[in-house]
Amino acid sequence: MDVRAQLASAFHLDKCIGCHTCSIACKNLWTSRPGAEYMWWNNVETKPGTGYPTLWEDQTKYYGGWELKGNSLLPRFGNRLRMLTNIFFNPHLPVIDDYYEPWTYHYEHLFTAPLGVDQPTARPISKVTGKYMDIEAGPNWDDDLGGSSVYARNDINLAELTEAEQEALFHLERMVFFYLPRICNHCLNPGCVGVCPSGAIYKRAEDGVVLISQEKCRGWRFCVSGCPYKKTYYNWQTGKSEKCILCYPRMETGQAQACFHSCVGRIRYAGILLYDADRIQEIATAPESELVTAQRSIILNPSDPVVIAAAKKNGLDDKWLEAAQKSPIYKFVKEWELALPLHAEFRTLPMLFYIPPLLPAIASTNNGNYNLADGQFFGNIEGSRIPIKYMSRLFSAGNEAIMQSVLRKLWAVRTYEQAKHVGLIDENQAVAQLTEAGCTIEDAEQISRLTALPRVSDRFVYPPYHREEAIEDLTGDTQQHKGQVGFGYSSPPRRGP
Repeated sequence: MDVRAQLASAFHLDKCIGCHTCSIACKNLWTSRPGAEYMWWNNVETKPGTGYPTLWEDQTKYYGGWELKGNSLLPRFGNRLRMLTNIFFNPHLPVIDDYYEPWTYHYEHLFTAPLGVDQPTARPISKVTGKYMDIEAGPNWDDDLGGSSVYARNDINLAELTEAEQEALFHLERMVFFYLPRICNHCLNPGCVGVCPSGAIYKRAEDGVVLISQEKCRGWRFCVSGCPYKKTYYNWQTGKSEKCILCYPRMETGQAQACFHSCVGRIRYAGILLYDADRIQEIATAPESELVTAQRSIILNPSDPVVIAAAKKNGLDDKWLEAAQKSPIYKFVKEWELALPLHAEFRTLPMLFYIPPLLPAIASTNNGNYNLADGQFFGNIEGSRIPIKYMSRLFSAGNEAIMQSVLRKLWAVRTYEQAKHVGLIDENQAVAQLTEAGCTIEDAEQISRLTALPRVSDRFVYPPYHREEAIEDLTGDTQQHKGQVGFGYSSPPRRGP
C-alpha cells in the first residue's frame, strides 16, 4: 500500500448562482498577462450547453484522456509514434475560435473623434492581430441558456436522449439549467502528464497538485490535447503551456484558493484525501459502469490504523493525517457518497467532485404548495425536468443507478429538514424516506449542517505547509531534491553516473 495525500475539492452545484466572481478572482490573480487573455483557469458554464472551449467534452474531436484497449490503458491521442508524427502539427487542438479571440476596445476614439451628429463608439480590437474585429464568441457565450437553440442543443450529453426528451427539455415553460464551475481536476492519472514529450508536467508528491515547469516546457501543446477537460492552455506570447496551480502559494500558508475565497454562494470545499497510489492502474482500467465505485474505493479511511501507519511510513505527519480525518471531501465522496467526478469515463481519476443539483421535479400542488411527500416522492426524481440520463452522462459515467441514489438521498435530506423545521411534512414519513434512501438521521443532520451552515474552518480543512519543510521532515536534506518532480520525494534521488 502506497499511501499518498491529495488536495481535493468539492463543488455543491445547488448553491452556485452563476455570478462568475470566482472566474474574475482567478483571472485578476493569474491570467491578466499578455498571451493569457483568453485563458480562464476557472470558468462557470451553463448546462445544458457546449462549454468552454466549445464542445470540450467531445473526445472524438479532441482525443483527450485515456481509453481502454484490451487490458491496457493508452492515451486516446495515440501512442508515442503517432505523437512523434504530429509533433509539428497537431490536428486535434482547439483553435482560437473554440475559445474566443481576446479583444479590447478602441477607447481613445471616444476622446479623439471629430465633432459630429452621432455619438462616437469604441469598436472592438483584437488583442492578437491589433485589428478591428466582430465579436462572435466569449468565455460564457451561452450563459443562462443564451441562444439555447444554437448552443445548448449542441451539448454532447444530450446525444442519448430521444428527440421527444430533448424537445420536452427545451420547451420554454419547462426550460431549466444549472451552473457548472470548472477548474483543473489535478487528477490522479492526469492525461496531460501522460502525453507531455518533454516531461514538463508533473504531479507533486506531497499534495498531488499538477504543475507545468516553464523551464522544461517546449510548447508542443500535447498537454492541451491530452487533457480531456481542456484545462491546460498555450500562452501564445511566451510559447509555454500554463494551467491552474490550485493557488498552491496560498494553500501552503493556510489560505483558501482565490476562486474558493471569493465564492459568493459558498459552494466550494477543499480538504485532504488519502489514496493508494499502487491501485491507480487498476482503478483507471475498471469497466465504465464501475468507474465511480472504483474511484471511491481508492480513497482510504484516514482513521484506519493500517492506513495511518502506511501514511507515516511515506512521510505524512500528524497534521496531514488530522486534516484528512476532518476532511469535508472525504465525507461528501466516501462517507455519504454524494459527490461525483465529472466525466469519470475519461479515466483520469479527477480529484474535483460535484454534488449534483437537486433536479426540478414535476410535483403536484395543494393550495399553492408543492406536494413532495406523497407516495410518489421518489418517482418525482425520474420525472425531473432534466433527465437522469443527461445527469448520469455528466457525473456517473452513464450509470443511472448511482445518480438516482445520490438524488434520492439529497431529496430525503431536504424533506427531513423541511419536516423538522417547517412542519409541512410529517416527520415520521420524512424519517422513513431517509431510511429508504440509505441515510441515517445523524448523517442527514451533518449533511444539512455542512451544506447550509458551514463555518470557513468546516469548508477548508488542510494544514499550512511548505515543500522544503515536507522534504526536510522526511530526508533532512532539501538540496538533494532540488529540481525533482513527479511522484517521488518519498525516496532519495540518485545523482551522478
